This record gives sequence, C-alpha cells and structure tokens, in this order.
Amino acid sequence: MNNHSKIIAAELAVSEKQVIATIELLDEGATVPFISRYRKEVTGSLDEVQVAAVRDRFQQLRELDKRREAILKALTTLGKLTPELEAQINAAENITTIEDIYLPYKPKRKTRASEARRKGLEPLALLIFEQGKLNPDEEAAKYLNTELGVANTEEALAGARDIIAEMINENAEVRTDMRQYFQQKAVLKSSVIKGKEEEGIKYKDYFEWEESVKSAPSHRVLAMRRGENESILKLEAMPEEDGAIEILEKQLIHGNGAASKQVELALHDCYKRLLGPAMETELRLLAKQKADEEAIRVFAENARQLLLAAPMGQKNVLAVDPGFRTGCKVVCLDRQGKLLENTTIYPHTGQGNIKNAADAIQKLCAKHEVEAIAIGNGTAGRETETFIRGLNLPGVLIVMVNENGASIYSASEVAREEFPTQDITVRGAVSIGRRLMDPLAELVKIDPKSIGVGQYQHDVDQTKLQQSLDDTVMSCVNAVGVELNTASKQVLAYVSGLGPQLAQNIVTYRNEHGAFKNRESLKKVPRLGDKAYEQAAGFLRIRDAAHVLDASGVHPERYELVSRMAKDLGHSVDELLKDVKLQKQIKLQQYISENVGLPTLNDIMGELAKPGRDPREAFEAFSFTEGVNEINDLKVGMKLTGIVTNITNFGAFVDIGVHQDGLVHTSQLADKFVANPNDIVKVSQKVEVTVKEVDVVRKRISLSMKSENAPKPAARNKTERPAANRKPENNRGDAGNRPQNNRPKPQQVKAQPEGDLQTKLEALRNKFK
Repeated sequence: MNNHSKIIAAELAVSEKQVIATIELLDEGATVPFISRYRKEVTGSLDEVQVAAVRDRFQQLRELDKRREAILKALTTLGKLTPELEAQINAAENITTIEDIYLPYKPKRKTRASEARRKGLEPLALLIFEQGKLNPDEEAAKYLNTELGVANTEEALAGARDIIAEMINENAEVRTDMRQYFQQKAVLKSSVIKGKEEEGIKYKDYFEWEESVKSAPSHRVLAMRRGENESILKLEAMPEEDGAIEILEKQLIHGNGAASKQVELALHDCYKRLLGPAMETELRLLAKQKADEEAIRVFAENARQLLLAAPMGQKNVLAVDPGFRTGCKVVCLDRQGKLLENTTIYPHTGQGNIKNAADAIQKLCAKHEVEAIAIGNGTAGRETETFIRGLNLPGVLIVMVNENGASIYSASEVAREEFPTQDITVRGAVSIGRRLMDPLAELVKIDPKSIGVGQYQHDVDQTKLQQSLDDTVMSCVNAVGVELNTASKQVLAYVSGLGPQLAQNIVTYRNEHGAFKNRESLKKVPRLGDKAYEQAAGFLRIRDAAHVLDASGVHPERYELVSRMAKDLGHSVDELLKDVKLQKQIKLQQYISENVGLPTLNDIMGELAKPGRDPREAFEAFSFTEGVNEINDLKVGMKLTGIVTNITNFGAFVDIGVHQDGLVHTSQLADKFVANPNDIVKVSQKVEVTVKEVDVVRKRISLSMKSENAPKPAARNKTERPAANRKPENNRGDAGNRPQNNRPKPQQVKAQPEGDLQTKLEALRNKFK
C-alpha cells in the first residue's frame, strides 16, 4: 500500500500520512461522511471530496495490481516471463502501459502475421527489418515453398511485411509515441449519414462538424456519440496521416536501401490496418471516459443543489397534479405528509366545471386548514396556477413545484407499498406536495437519474454514475441529518453505516416498539452492531429526546467530553446548550487530547450553538410572471422571473413558466467573464432574466441575466468567424460554437539513435526464438 499511498498523495496534493490513515479507515468499514465529519484528526481534516478521491483512486490501483498479477501469471504459464520483462511490468504505472508490454505475448486469433509465421517467413521478416545491405527478392527466393503456400517472391515478401507490420504495431514505444500524437493532434469529425438528414434533424448542428478531440467539451462528445449510436451521424477521430507516418519513419527507418523500402511499405500498412484503427479506438474511448467524468460531475453537482433545496417545512398542504382533459388530481396532506383526502377537479373543461372546481378547492382548504398549495409545473401547470390564484384564498401560500420524477415515483414499488389502494395520479400528487415540504426526503425515493438535472445521464458509464449519485445523496442526507422517529426507510438507507436492510429493520423495530427514546436504543435493532452504530449515530436525530445531545450532530462518543465542559463551568449540558455566554467561556485548549483536536472541538462548539442545524437555505415563496404561460407569449426584451433547473458547462437552463426551459449561455450569466456557471447560479435558485431570442419552431429560448448597462463585448477580430455563422447552443447538451477549422501539424519527434534500434532488433530476435 505504501507505493499506492505515495502515488495518491502526489496526485491529490496531500501528505502520504493522510492517505494511509484514510485507507485504513475505509478498510475498517468507515464511510466517507463519517470519516470527513468525525475523524478529522486522523485524516488531517480531509473533506468528503478528498476522502472519496482517495477511495476511488486506491480502488483503481488495486484493480491495476490484479491485472498485473494476472498478466505475470499468464506469461509464466507461456514460459515467456524473463526478469527484465517482469521488472518492466512491475514498473508500469497504468493499465495502458501494462497492456502494451503484454500485447506481443497475448494469445490472439489467426492473423496475417501468424499465417506468415506458419509459412516459415519470420526469419526473412527479421532480416529485412534490420535494413542491411541485402536484396529482398534474392532473400525471399530462399523461402519459396508451394506446400506452405509461398509460390513466389512477392508472396514471401508480402508475408514478411505482414510480420513486420505486426511487430511495429506491438512495439510498446511506438504505441506510446503514436498515442501521444493522437491525443494531441486528432480531430473529431462528424457528418450526417446520407438519407438521414430529415430523421436526424435534432443533430443538424453536427451534420458537418470538426474540432480538436483534446478540447471538445463533454456535451458535444456525448451528443455526437448519441447521434452515431442512432445511426444518424458518422464519426472519426484521426490526426493528419502524414504526421503519423513521419513519426513512424523517424523511429523505424534508418536507411534508403531496398530493405528499408520493404519496411516502409510494412509501416504504411501497419498504420492503415493496425496501429491507426487501434489508436483511434483508444482515443475515442478516452474521449468518452473524459466526457463521462465531466457529465457525471455536472449531474452530481446539480443533483446536490436540488436535493439541498430549501424545505418549506411542516404545513398542511393541498397538492395538485395538473391536467387538461383528464382533470387535476388534488390531495390533502397533514403536516407529516400523511394523505388525508383526494379528489379530481376539472377547471379547464368548461364554465360549469370551473365553478365546481373552485368550490371543491375552497371547501378542502377550509376543512383541512390548508396553509400552502403545491402545483406541479408540468402540463396545464400555469393554467392551474392562474385558476388557483384567482380564488384569492386568504393566508394560503401558492407555489409551483418541479414535478420531474413524480411520475417515476408514482409507478414505483415504493409508492405502491406506501399507497397500495391509490392509483398513480394520487401518488404523483402526494409526491408533489411532499416535495414542497421537504425536497430531500421525497427525492431520495426516486432514482436520481430521473430528476432531470443531468447531461446525457443515460449515455454515460452507468456504474460510475451510480457511484457518484449514491455518494451525492448520502452526502446530502448526512449533511442535513435524519429524524430517527419519522424518517422513511428510503432516507434511512442513505444514512452512514446503514443501507436498505438495516433501514428496514429500524422501521420495523419502530413500528413494533414505538418511537426511539435515545440513540443508545438503536443498538436493540436486529443486526445493527457496534460498527453500524458508530457510523450512523451522529447523523441521526431524536427530537425532544431525554438526552439533549441526541437532537444534535455531536457524536455519542463525545458526550462525555461535552458533559465535562458543562461540569467545569458548574452547569448541566442542558444549561450549556441554552446559554451562549456559557459556551463562550469554554477554553478549547483545555480539552485537546490524543484523539480530540481543535477540528473536532470547533465542530462540537458549532453544534452547541445550533444543535441539529439544517444547512439548507430558508424557504422563499416564488411565482412566475403573470400572463406568460406559453412560448408564444414571449417577446424579445421581456423581463421575467424564473427558477434554475439545470446547469451545464455552457450555461444554465431556467424555467420561466412556459413549459420549455430557456438557456442562459455562460456569456449571458453575468456582466463579467464566467468560467464556471456554478459560481454564478445554483439549481432551484430564483433569478430574473431577459428574453434575448425565441425560436418557436425549434422550441429554443435564449435568455440573459446581464444588467442593462453591461459593457458591450469587444469588437470582433476580422479573422474570427462572424456570429451569424456560429452554431447555436440553445439545446440541452448537444450544441456549441463551431471551432476553428485548424489542421493539425505533424508532431516533431526526434529520431532515435541507430544503436537503440539495434538493441530492439536483438530483443525481437530473442523474443521469436
């Protein structure tokens, strides 16, 4: 592990001691939230992101070790493992290098080269590859054998070239240099497949497109790959062939005789048939991996912001799942989110029905003392909001709620288990109402991929996406804390150290024995052992518990320390929590010990000041601009209120209440340059925007958050492409400015000394003996 810890420490710019301590905690079963919150002295105060990075990188290195061991074992079995080869493999720092070293020995299917070897042409190939003063035709004549299928000298030379081409392709140094050239100079080109223009109109921006692979943003890479998978686009990622050939010739050609000409022919064949396609496949995979990582990062950040959206809190809520012809499903919930009553109203199907709908809403509000009304923002949402507001209900808050994922929840096993006798429309309306009360508690019941805040979440690596989202949800749940006696099993499952089975056991125990009186009683839950208790206890809250610290984020392992603080001041813990002046008298230096340092003490003081504090922002009511309900209502220059629904690398999407989100491009987010949109806006943030452009046909809305007196952009250089020729970015994740069409220049590679080449040839001879 020492070598791994050094690598990780260097990559993350932390000390090796911090890495070793973190890995030991992880191996002991500690979770990321627990380590970052309650083991700061051990890790040197690494945060959640750093702890997760250590975990992920260490896992990668372990997988690398497994592959290294498997290859060494395979080479031993083949009788090919030499001390030098073993040293090379052990020194390799990444999987690509290991696989390159192993490639010449790797069992492979029948190839042109293997067939040539079967015909006895390998000695001829090695002789030609030395590029000495020889006549290839004369040498080839020595290998004619009609029984083996070598009828003439050209067939012999062709077979020799096939062997040389494979040797070049399997040369680790050649592959390393060519890989670097591809990564630096390759151009990603996209074109429409003939006859697919109409079917693939949504990919119009990519019908004729090219840009450098290394600078292509993730959303464009994923958009083009999706177009390719749908058989609309044709993609390639290749550098200039002349530059690649030049690199190979400088490495491998060291003469101008007839033998060198044969090697040159083999070299060209190698690049076109073997090396070039292999490097393109690798590069495309690498570009996909990079795009996946960025898309997953964006998704996770957006999900975090949505999960941590401000909760309205416990109020009697009437929730509406809007609809036109099928009506609006209405449910009433008590302050704990329990379903009290449901009905259907038809405010959009005729005058008589409008009156009946109005009467129904007014009666329900009076009967259940409704304090807030939640209206889903989907189909008929704005029309339903207008209808509800027109009733002038006194003292009732009316809020539009993002209903993304509500339909997924309503058809889920979780919803069926909770409401077995209700149909999906009732379940969906309940989800909308509860989402207003506590977004986090409701959203954890839904697959995070279905909450509508990501870039191409269905196109990226699903395993990595799931890991990232699980980390994000767990982080959010534990940051807020969980009320032990009211939390659903879905929320409890994300608490540090628990998981689905222990969460179910807690709910079952709670139902059978009543509310938990204190944290200690958690140990009575079946299969919840000391380790799970250690990991979970600090994140679970018990409101009105006998021990006041059970409602805080102070871990039970520090209760004795807090009691000592209070006792030293001559007071009880209860009195200490209620008196800020007493808290200020605590001298933290007196309580530093081997296991407790200032980081933990400062956290404890924070909890004493605000026990069980909720890190989420305070709730603020919001309403869209009246009279603007459809995209046709928009006019350039309009100033509207909106809610940020999604953030990408190229801007932020904003719901302005017209059933189609508008895009605020990064250039329009602020009066200054914006490198990262997350520095300016957050998901669920309320913003004011100006309509810049509306395309009703393509349903694209361009918005701006710049002030009216913002400075105008500098004059465009004449060499730059005019704005009119740029491609729009007004669609989610699959647009962007067309890059400059610069052709890559051949990479300059220093020719290797002839002696080095001779050494390689000698190694090749030994390899084929």
